[in-house]
Amino acid sequence: MASSMKRKHTLRVLGSLAAVLTAVGCGSPPSDDLGEVKSAETTENALTANALTANALTANALTANALTANALTANALTANALTANGLRDPLARMFLKYAVGCALPADQTITVTVDGATYSFPGQLGLAPDWGDQHGSCDGECQRWVSACMLARVDAAGVEREISVRGDNKALHPAPGEIRDYSVREGAYFGNLFIKGQPRFLCVAPGNTQDTRVCGDSLANCPMTVVGSCDDACDNGAFRSFADCQTKTNGGVTYHESITVFLPK
Repeated sequence: MASSMKRKHTLRVLGSLAAVLTAVGCGSPPSDDLGEVKSAETTENALTANALTANALTANALTANALTANALTANALTANALTANGLRDPLARMFLKYAVGCALPADQTITVTVDGATYSFPGQLGLAPDWGDQHGSCDGECQRWVSACMLARVDAAGVEREISVRGDNKALHPAPGEIRDYSVREGAYFGNLFIKGQPRFLCVAPGNTQDTRVCGDSLANCPMTVVGSCDDACDNGAFRSFADCQTKTNGGVTYHESITVFLPK
């Protein structure tokens, strides 16, 4: 697979539940045994649980609708008063940063000006590229893919970690070296951050009882609802990922759009 494809889905994640805007801690550099995956593009992330739940773009259902009903472009964001006002909130800008990174490909960047300050939000994975078209929008499928990606990029301890994200989406197909060097399944993430109630879920990979990267020391304090083992909640997806994951609540809702995280061995 071409190196441009390899660059799309190996991510360095840096997040913190305690800090909102400041990255906490410093992780170890990648091991020399990562082989060809070392050339994969990585990015330092600082997505926090607060940015998922307490920002002006998602806490207000009207603002979330304004975001997804319109194109993910600078003109559309600033022309809509609800979204433009929401972007005054630093947490909303953090949310948008990761939404853009998950939705748009690496050759696209959105630049907006808010109260005289300029902010740039680069694309990376390209899970929902049509959202960035001039007349684009983000339907339910788009919302669920972007949400799964954002949930997978939360880190409870604020430690830099390289992860491989995989799922039944062509933007998530890994290179052979990535499959080899990132072989430890952590869990799967799914939900919808753009609708009322922000349903967000995770399941742990078979044999795991914790998800310390995302939840910290206890699943009870996790910013997502833990539905148990992925073997019980999901079907098998592409590249050892999980798909069609069920929430097992309110009669059970099935999410085809889930993302499985793999850690370096």
